[in-house]
Amino acid sequence: MTDDETDLADAVDRFLEEADATFDQYERGYADADATVSVLRSHADDLRDAFEEERARE
Repeated sequence: MTDDETDLADAVDRFLEEADATFDQYERGYADADATVSVLRSHADDLRDAFEEERARE
């Protein structure tokens, strides 16, 4: 696995962990639906940025 692939794999792992934590907060009643969607969108943006950075290096 190249460094770029490792970086992207790390970004995917981070996204999944953060998404799970966000869903957990929602399910426990600590966040409402709007806040949950906002946080998930932020995590998706981070993942998209990591993907686009890898693509730009190719």
